[in-house]
Amino acid sequence: MKKLICLFFVFTGLFARGQNIENNLEKKAIVSSKYWLDIDYAGDGIVGHRLDVHLPLKGTGPFPVIIAVYGSAWFSNSSKASTFDDGLGQALLNNGYAVVSINHRSSSDAKFPAQIQDVKAAIRFIRANATRFNMDSSFIGITGWSSGGHLAALTGATNSTKTYKINNLETDIEGSVGKYTATSSKVNAVVDWFGPTNFLAMDKCGSSFSHDDPKSPESSLVGGPIQDNPDKCALANPITYVNKQNPPFLIFHGNKDPLVPFCESEQLFAQLQKEKVQSELIIIPEGKHGPGVMIETYYAKMIIFLNKIMKAAKK
Repeated sequence: MKKLICLFFVFTGLFARGQNIENNLEKKAIVSSKYWLDIDYAGDGIVGHRLDVHLPLKGTGPFPVIIAVYGSAWFSNSSKASTFDDGLGQALLNNGYAVVSINHRSSSDAKFPAQIQDVKAAIRFIRANATRFNMDSSFIGITGWSSGGHLAALTGATNSTKTYKINNLETDIEGSVGKYTATSSKVNAVVDWFGPTNFLAMDKCGSSFSHDDPKSPESSLVGGPIQDNPDKCALANPITYVNKQNPPFLIFHGNKDPLVPFCESEQLFAQLQKEKVQSELIIIPEGKHGPGVMIETYYAKMIIFLNKIMKAAKK
């Protein structure tokens, strides 16, 4: 429990940093040619349904799109600006990608599947309004770290899934958030940075705190202790949905990650390979939960991957 409390304060500190950047964006050196902030992609006025759009400094467009989902243990509904904290967003901009950083509802706002429904709604909004923002809707990729990596992976794995049922529990993955419900929410590529997948295995794989705890991020997301809710956990697990129609995946994970053990990405990669989905897993020696992983070396690998997939998609 002591470790869980410490983790809470760590995440709280990260949220505060994201909020401070959000409130002082003009002081942050984001190099973009044009931007739109706090766009309400659902039309309901809540903070968890806002997004920012940044366009590259160079080029005339329309620009290919990357949706970015922040990590927050699903506890934050307003950390979209943190996409630019560690250089991820800027690396994408510098290489010709429009960056759409999105908020989603937190686990205290609504339980799963609200979060994936929000991501899907944001993608539909962007695809429907691509011309307005000088973006190329023929290529929309998604990336995210930690809980954002989970949502990015889940988005790609459910590219063709609207609802899913396990035993007597059915979940609406696509949802009906926003007004563009007839628009596709598919993505062309996924870059997953150390996202959790199989919640029930996290403690067994080795973690610095108990994910099985009733107050853990995963338990908070599904609305009860994860070991008491295996079907809900399975419905939140990207591995459940992996199939041959999934887009290409690139997965990064540090082998010293103290919060999300790297077995989580190994299990996802194994299923992607089993289904013959184009995929690559990069396990980073001594990499932790961000430090040593979200750095220029691996941003460059991300860009190579995205460029390759985009080129193939346009043939």
